[in-house]
Amino acid sequence: MIELLIEQRRRNLGGGMSVGRVLPFAKRRMVGPFIFFDHIGPLDLVAGIDRSVDVRPHPHIGLSTVTYLFSGEIMHRDSLGYAQAIRPQEVNWMTAGSGITHSERLEKARAIGDHLHGIQAWVALPTADEESAPSFTHYEGNDLPSWSDGGVHGQLIAGSAYGLTASARTHSPLFYVHLELEARATAEIPSAFSERAVYVAKGEVEIGGERLVAGQMAVLKQGASSVSATQPSTVMVLGGEPVGERFLYWNFVSSSQDRLRQASADWKAGRMKLPDADDQEFIPLPEGDPAKPS
Repeated sequence: MIELLIEQRRRNLGGGMSVGRVLPFAKRRMVGPFIFFDHIGPLDLVAGIDRSVDVRPHPHIGLSTVTYLFSGEIMHRDSLGYAQAIRPQEVNWMTAGSGITHSERLEKARAIGDHLHGIQAWVALPTADEESAPSFTHYEGNDLPSWSDGGVHGQLIAGSAYGLTASARTHSPLFYVHLELEARATAEIPSAFSERAVYVAKGEVEIGGERLVAGQMAVLKQGASSVSATQPSTVMVLGGEPVGERFLYWNFVSSSQDRLRQASADWKAGRMKLPDADDQEFIPLPEGDPAKPS
């Protein structure tokens, strides 16, 4: 059932904030349209933390960012003028399209402390939508269908699965699900998509007799499959249809390397607007050649 097992790799974002990078991976850059998958925390943050822990303003093109938390709070601000706190079991869905800038700040933690744990994923846009107008939408409550059955407690974040459809506007066929599994509970994994993966955020599970622990992603072969918990576990299930080859450089995704060069030049020259409510301290373009994307 498992085609490839991916271990998260720790990446320091600066200021004491680190994440577990899962996608892209050398042997598997994407799963369906999912081109980026970071495990945030779990991390205890004390009141009065320095602003260096914040993710300062930075740009995106050609993708949608999907932020989903199990605990804690992050304040999103962007160049469209949106300011929206993201809290557990809610979704901030930001489509960069032709270009957007945003920041992610830990304002609640700075004020009173916090326990931060969640996932940020990037969904690559189909070629026809890469240069669409940027947009931002926040989803919660009935926008995110949920269910409980046989020790499986699920929430559909995006797309269609388990006979449900979430409200988030997606640009290609996909599904993205949060499952809380009680010990010995089993959940079927949607099979109507050509590419699928399971990520364990907490606990331990089995797929086809193979064990997965927290921090591991299993990319699945096609066909029917299920995931069973050997202990209480938090699991993300995701997948969809491929959108074609994509180049990734820093925070930019595109089917064109020339577009990566243009976006890099625009950011470096200050031609991309910063979030109105943020200060002007932004993340600079890293060293490297956009013509040789990672």
